[in-house]
Amino acid sequence: MLGLNQTLANPSYNYSFAYGNKDHDAEIYNSRGIVYMKKSELEQAIISFSKAIELYPDYADAYCNRGTVYYCKDEHEKAIIDYNDAIKLNPLHVVTYNNRGVAYSNEGEQEKAIGDFTRAIEIKSDYADAYNNRGNAYGNRGEYDRAIINYTKAIELKVNYTEAYNNRGNAYGNKGEYDRAIINYTKAIELNPKFADAYHNRAVAYYNRTDFDSAIKNYTKAIELKPDNASAYYNRSIAYTEKDNFDLAIQDSARAIELNPNFAEAYHNRGVAYAKKGNYDFAIKDYTKAVELNPDHSIAYHNRGIVYRLKGDYERAIKDYTKVIELEPDNADAYYRRSKAWLHLGEVEKAKSDMKTASSIGIDSATALDETLRNYDRAWKTLGNL
Repeated sequence: MLGLNQTLANPSYNYSFAYGNKDHDAEIYNSRGIVYMKKSELEQAIISFSKAIELYPDYADAYCNRGTVYYCKDEHEKAIIDYNDAIKLNPLHVVTYNNRGVAYSNEGEQEKAIGDFTRAIEIKSDYADAYNNRGNAYGNRGEYDRAIINYTKAIELKVNYTEAYNNRGNAYGNKGEYDRAIINYTKAIELNPKFADAYHNRAVAYYNRTDFDSAIKNYTKAIELKPDNASAYYNRSIAYTEKDNFDLAIQDSARAIELNPNFAEAYHNRGVAYAKKGNYDFAIKDYTKAVELNPDHSIAYHNRGIVYRLKGDYERAIKDYTKVIELEPDNADAYYRRSKAWLHLGEVEKAKSDMKTASSIGIDSATALDETLRNYDRAWKTLGNL
């Protein structure tokens, strides 16, 4: 039970700017703010939009644009406040509905997001970005078929819509339709050969098809295009682990950790690679760091328990398996492994109890049951002197 999981790059949302048509100084500041925004000079953009609002308090466009700057600064609550003010001033401000929907979606409020994207589409029926973004919101709710319908509509309206192809690929991938996912990612890459996320996501699809060489090739390209992408290094490390190339897996996990020191999964995967190499102390150190960063990381506890057992430290193994059971009461494998550890410590009744629980939940290995439950006395005696 390695528990190695691939992660997709985030879906691509699209927001818009509101270009005013007011014949006064406020328009100058609004336009200046947009220029600063495009140059990623966010504080200067806020100053300019705020000045536009000061000069013209009913300037919905400036409120919308300032909200978008706050969104880009990850200050979503401030963004929503500005978007609300823009809509109060202009209830048909289509760009604001779209942009507020993006903010709601990133805050996890998918129902509100879908409502805003739908309102934007009602106002402007050919609003491709709103369809794309509504697709993301449906995808975030696990409604992948509805997401695909919206991405497809976005592509009909904007045939070279790179982000929509990428996002539709994500939806197909989440449905397990990896061939279709790859087709969409490939189209996105044809439209934008420097689209790092599309290479990343295509790699995930290849990985899920167990085509690890193609996955590694695509992760490598994603890393070339975006060298600070910790997730790409992490995912490539998993592909290397699957190919038993543990040294490269350790190297990639280490790079992911350098880029994101709080990346619990990267510590966990490096622990897996160390364990596979027989470097149990290093593995334990990494598993321990993973659970420090994520105390609910049941797989890290599980794998650390396995390593403790391999080192003959059955008490610590039992402690870790017990933690797994606390987090996942129906984890038959944890009961089974704890049973074997109890057996080594001479705790026959506890071992029997755990194995019965594992059996009732549904342990996968019939051989294990033969050895430790059905022929329990024989299994116990083979450990010696019992």
